[in-house]
Amino acid sequence: MTAKSSAPFSPKEIAAEGLKPEEYEEIVRRLGRHPNKAELGMFGVMWSEHCCYKNSRPLLKQFPTTGPRILVGPGENAGVVDLGDGLQLAFKIESHNHPSAVEPFQGAATGVGGILRDIFTMGARPIALLNSLRFGSLEDAKTQRLFQGVVAGISHYGNCVGVPTVGGEVYFDPAYSGNPLVNVMALGLMETPEIVKSGASGIGNPVLYVGSTTGRDGMGGASFASAELTDESIDDRPAVQVGDPFLEKSLIEACLEAFKTGAVVAAQDMGAAGITCSTSEMAAKGGVGIELDLDKIPARELGMVPYEYLLSESQERMLFVAHQGREQELIDIFHRWGLQAVVAGTVIPEPIVRILFEGGIAAEIPADALAENTPLYHRELLAEPPEYARQAWEWRADSLPDCITAGIEIQGSLQTWNDILLTLLDTPTIASKSWVYRQYDHQVQNNTVIFPGGADAAVVRLRPLEPLPTSPVSAGGNKAVAATVDCNPRYVYLDPYEGAKAVVAEAARNLSCVGAEPLAVTDNLNFGSPEKPIGYWQLAEACRGLAEGCQELATPVTGGNVSLYNETLDSQGNPQPIYPTPVVGMVGLIPDINKICGQAWQTAGDGIYLLGLLPTSDESLGASEYLATIHGTVAGRPAKVNFDWERRIQKVCREGIRAGWIRSAHDCAEGGLAIALAESCITGKLGAQITLEIPANQPTRLDTLLFGEGGGQILVSVASEQQEIWESYLEEHLGQQWQKLGTVANSGVGLGVLTSDNQTLINATINDMMDRYSHAIARRLAIHITTPS
Repeated sequence: MTAKSSAPFSPKEIAAEGLKPEEYEEIVRRLGRHPNKAELGMFGVMWSEHCCYKNSRPLLKQFPTTGPRILVGPGENAGVVDLGDGLQLAFKIESHNHPSAVEPFQGAATGVGGILRDIFTMGARPIALLNSLRFGSLEDAKTQRLFQGVVAGISHYGNCVGVPTVGGEVYFDPAYSGNPLVNVMALGLMETPEIVKSGASGIGNPVLYVGSTTGRDGMGGASFASAELTDESIDDRPAVQVGDPFLEKSLIEACLEAFKTGAVVAAQDMGAAGITCSTSEMAAKGGVGIELDLDKIPARELGMVPYEYLLSESQERMLFVAHQGREQELIDIFHRWGLQAVVAGTVIPEPIVRILFEGGIAAEIPADALAENTPLYHRELLAEPPEYARQAWEWRADSLPDCITAGIEIQGSLQTWNDILLTLLDTPTIASKSWVYRQYDHQVQNNTVIFPGGADAAVVRLRPLEPLPTSPVSAGGNKAVAATVDCNPRYVYLDPYEGAKAVVAEAARNLSCVGAEPLAVTDNLNFGSPEKPIGYWQLAEACRGLAEGCQELATPVTGGNVSLYNETLDSQGNPQPIYPTPVVGMVGLIPDINKICGQAWQTAGDGIYLLGLLPTSDESLGASEYLATIHGTVAGRPAKVNFDWERRIQKVCREGIRAGWIRSAHDCAEGGLAIALAESCITGKLGAQITLEIPANQPTRLDTLLFGEGGGQILVSVASEQQEIWESYLEEHLGQQWQKLGTVANSGVGLGVLTSDNQTLINATINDMMDRYSHAIARRLAIHITTPS
């Protein structure tokens, strides 16, 4: 008997569960029979890309995952690193892209709730959140609705649950117009004597369902997250979960209290695929089985059937395995916090997931078939880069108009370098994100050392709420953790391999700019369809670049998330993929919280130095924000990363901060040197007088010097009395790979940039720069609101 000849489901019904015909055949082969409706749904969600990584798993194997500080790597709810003195940090990043495209407020809010559960499921108290967001053009009304909804959802959940949102990034590009990206990263400090794992064990041990009730919200969310968005996706609102941050706050406290009793054997949050995922993963990881009775599950709606119970993604729910005889102790804790807690099942010796309902067996599937032994697709890589990339790589800077000291002629009109600087500062991707982070509570818990917008990375004091069972240090000493999320998607689009390496390098550079030693990475791979040759080439090449970058900078990957099929089908059915966006979340250790710095100039008279060389190759304009915004061209290639140089420059920056020489540090990223200078002026409310030494033997375009994005450059300021010892240190450790650019000036001077022969390139006031930079996003939203429809 074949699956095709007598399948109880039509091809349309099978496809509706996200399964391919050949995958259905494999299900029949493994079960030795056709699945029932509930089992088909279980396979559909567990074999989705969102849950089993069937297209990306072979590529992820090349990531470095071990190191002297790695306590927990990929495979658990979150990675854990050792910070010394008994301090252990759990951290992870997750995406909620598709739900946020359909229902931005709840999609983003439940993304925050989900990543927090990954953290406290390990036994860690959440201490910080960051987010990495991508939207279409902010001139578009639909983008504005999505943008405002996502920011409101993040702020609602994070503010209510009492975890500070301390940092992040926001990009705007038409490539994301129909498919925004919402990636959320969370950090937590371990509070339990042992790290809580998810593998079930102990035959006969009770299985507890705790937290909220189960309803029909979030039905099939994992499958929904593994398909392209279409014009009809708005009908999938039931696949978007609804969150309750106040209930989650109680769940955090109840779980941490429960873990400290020692009565919990294993724990798993119910995220994607809900009960199906938690039961099958806990069973498979423990090499045992789980029998669960749906009649015991607290339901919030009447008439629910097994399919609905098993695929519901109702929020704020967990599954525990408890030591036999101690279940009532745990139930009492959850009831005291006003939460549900019931014994709903038991650990069994057969390695299966058996689901009971109304006295019968509703589903019975080998746990491995759902959670471990899932389909795997080894796709063929293009023999050569695709045509779009080859064409982009042919771009040369000499195709641009000639530069003169006064500026550059664009479409028949002379644009001064001042004009271009102010235009770039007004670009939403570069401009201040204060409209966003002013809605977030970034001070709750009172451990945020540097506020959003003040530095290249967030800095959070490590202060346990109570003495750590593993530490002789009761209050964490003077240590802090730094965290950042980074990705320049245009770089990765134009050259996935080099672009991905640049993502890792920039993340590490941002941490070094606050004085932190980079430790480890969690990544969120946001890509289009891997079933298309270009999509798979982008994914494979980016993974190769990430792996090399993490290896070179000794920042192992502890886990992360893969979000594929980020494509929007237009009304004609043509897929429009996003830019490939491998977001890197990186954490670093600050040994002494008193030795950090931000990006703002501190005092007039301080010397301004560039660690690294000015970009002199005109190809530094390739892939740049200047080229895209001013010239409307997305072409060229990102600069190749020199990891030996990155390690040296970043170490010099960290050592300079710890020695007390460096008073501010800011890496040169989007917009190049001119934007980095302007941002330090704006945040410090001080000016700068800069002289650019142009090599006589190397003729260089002026726009290259000002706006080229060469990578590997850090802008620092040093007190005048420290400059002699600082320059001696630079000569010893960087040779000639540095330059003194000028001095910090009073605010009335603004930003002045001269050539070495005293020609003025830029002369911008603090007020003009601040107006463009600070109000760019709010101004666009206000324009839309006041414009008649």
